[in-house]
Amino acid sequence: MRLFFLLILLAGGKLAAQTVWIAGAVEDSITHHPIPGAVVWVINDNAADTSHAIRYRTVTNAYGLFSIEMPHASGNLLITHPQYQSKILAVKAKDKPLVALGPLQPGGDPVKIAKAKARILENSNPYYGNNAIGTHSFYNETYGVLYENPFTKTWKQPSSTFAVDVDRAAYSNIRRFLKQKESVPPDAVRVEEMINYFHYQYPPPTGTQPLKVYSQYTDCPWAPGHRLLEIAISAMVLDASALPPSNLVFLIDVSGSMGAPAKLSLLQAAFRILTNNLRPVDKVAIVAYAGKPGLVLPSTPGDQKDKILNAIDNLKTGGSTAGEAAIKMAYKIAAEQYVANGNNRVILATDGDFNVGQSTDEEMEALISEQKESGVLLTCLGFGMKNYKDSKLQTLSRKGNGNFAYIDNLEEASKIFAHEFGGTMFTVARDVQATVNFNPDAVKSYRLIGYENKVLPADSTIHKVYGGGIIGSGHCAVVMYEIIPAAGKGDSLASVQIKYRLPADTAICELAASIGNNMQAFASASDDHRFAAAVALFGMILRQSAYLGDGNMAMVQQIAEKARGEDPGGYRQEFLKLLKLVNKRKK
Repeated sequence: MRLFFLLILLAGGKLAAQTVWIAGAVEDSITHHPIPGAVVWVINDNAADTSHAIRYRTVTNAYGLFSIEMPHASGNLLITHPQYQSKILAVKAKDKPLVALGPLQPGGDPVKIAKAKARILENSNPYYGNNAIGTHSFYNETYGVLYENPFTKTWKQPSSTFAVDVDRAAYSNIRRFLKQKESVPPDAVRVEEMINYFHYQYPPPTGTQPLKVYSQYTDCPWAPGHRLLEIAISAMVLDASALPPSNLVFLIDVSGSMGAPAKLSLLQAAFRILTNNLRPVDKVAIVAYAGKPGLVLPSTPGDQKDKILNAIDNLKTGGSTAGEAAIKMAYKIAAEQYVANGNNRVILATDGDFNVGQSTDEEMEALISEQKESGVLLTCLGFGMKNYKDSKLQTLSRKGNGNFAYIDNLEEASKIFAHEFGGTMFTVARDVQATVNFNPDAVKSYRLIGYENKVLPADSTIHKVYGGGIIGSGHCAVVMYEIIPAAGKGDSLASVQIKYRLPADTAICELAASIGNNMQAFASASDDHRFAAAVALFGMILRQSAYLGDGNMAMVQQIAEKARGEDPGGYRQEFLKLLKLVNKRKK
């Protein structure tokens, strides 16, 4: 199902003489699941006349995708399926429609043809509509489509594999919506990024092993009879005095869209914080881009802070956004200044609104996949609102061996570049994949909470198609599964296998751990486990999850208040204030 919105549609928008190819997808309007076997016809202006459809006809594949030839640069498509209401929509060259079909009511006519031309209907929220394959727009912001992970029967598929990282952008972005008293787009809610925003007290590994696995298994507070499995992957903490030298390229968007309040000025403040943490062994180059990229500052030692800060302070906005050319220039400079066994990294700061050169999510994915082969890592920083392109930055970080954060205020900039400097800037493991093998005797079915856009095939191996995520110094990646227990009482619940590469090595390393089938009461579990569960439930509520069970805001508030525990930085206390803000709005 995940492939539905990750596959690249190569045929769309290419013209051959008078021929136009339209690539799109068809989904259920209620579940948003792809619809295979839908028939797509090209028809003329008379909706009842399907004579045009004799030649121009296709059927959606297993992932609901289709590509169809049209005789002209624009026309009408008729989409039919025996179990859904038919739909007609107008399309033109380069369109990539995501078509939502409503299920037929009992007794409905499965071959009923609409009597008038119509474009695809938008969601009932007037600000929320489909604008491209695999993305949804909210105002003028774009988010990758997420299909909530369902329960999987263990006997049918005992293994669950996903890429592991500690991205946190979704939480600060959601916080921005809530503080502005606006609705949160469901696709902006990536539950694992909400959970991993917070600090947890799992001890880091000692010795040479960079990762260590912990687990807790309890009853599930929102689903009586279900269980909750937490797996935490804790990373080693690099010695601050022995951090490798950094070769950084600040890639800064100064296009016209960045001139809005809380964009360029906040960006400049964030990079000032980062610059003040540089050492003499580090070096920084700055590339700024609008209509075309330009080298603002050649590679400069980290102890020349006045020179670096002056370049940052003098940035001005204006023009269009040539993201493609800028990314190529930044990676070229990083490669020229490459430090063997060092921290070679491009730090991209933008609202993601690329509009010159390659600019679609699919094109940016192909571009960044090529660039990551240089060995240069990527950090994406999102800024702004109303035209923020979360989907592009998410794609870039995921495909570019990178991490991803959204900066909504100066405190968040300090969190990323001061309080969590080591985790943000220094990687201890890359291409990290986790496979959880469940015991059918103990687990009837399981559901991975979050990580929807990071699920991998069970037989995937680490390479450029099925890469993993990156984990930084001192990070802790928390994963949660909702479990339906089996009738048997096997001693083993599951085993965990972690595959990864060291930052400067291509060899694949492995780490294995076992999880016993010993459940404890949720109320007696650690603060970390209970607080993570509260955050997960809050994310499910924001996503309007189909798996909420008895969960509600009162339950989130109660669990989080009792599980605040140790709170370095005060982030859990801030979460409690956010919950009160949400509850106050509902009254």
